[in-house]
Amino acid sequence: MAEFREYYRLLVTPETILRWHRDIVRRRWATRSMRGKAGRPATRRNIKALVLRLARENPGWGYRRIHGELAGLGIKVAPPAVWETLKVNGIDPARHGAGPTWLQFLRSQADAILASDFFAVDLLDGTQAYVLAVIEHATRRIRILGVTPHPTGEWTTQQARNLLMDLGEQADRIKFMIRDRGSDFTAAFDAVLADAGIRIVRCSVRTPRDECDR
Repeated sequence: MAEFREYYRLLVTPETILRWHRDIVRRRWATRSMRGKAGRPATRRNIKALVLRLARENPGWGYRRIHGELAGLGIKVAPPAVWETLKVNGIDPARHGAGPTWLQFLRSQADAILASDFFAVDLLDGTQAYVLAVIEHATRRIRILGVTPHPTGEWTTQQARNLLMDLGEQADRIKFMIRDRGSDFTAAFDAVLADAGIRIVRCSVRTPRDECDR
């Protein structure tokens, strides 16, 4: 009996058990890989429902616009999956509304558009400063409005006033200011520009590809 137990212990060692486990895991993943080769996994049902809802409520949106909106909501889905969902449900994936696309809008209104944003610069003493810049879409001219180590809403609002003074008579041609939703861009900042007839266009939350709402 003791010899049998010794034989059994030598036959089934811990290394053998680990090897069996690795083989089981390998076969399981190999099976899943073979299944995946038959086609891409189906898009989750709730994402499909959301794709169709966006398409039906916004007749002018094609698959790329819908994909962008989903990405803005933090929903990860490939553009081909959006295309397929629309196509299967009888909706033209490449449709466009009667109005201009966002790119067409930017091109046609370039002379009337400004965009503003902060960027950080590293100083020689190891600290950082924040620069508020504005770019003119038509000419790509960049205006540096100000630099500060601690941007605040009050400081940013003053930069909006400085911008209008810097633009002078050219301010009359500006109709839109694109900005993100950062806390330093306050209602007071918007109000200064609104008084000059400039409409604020805020970028969508977690904006992909720098697209903004209108």
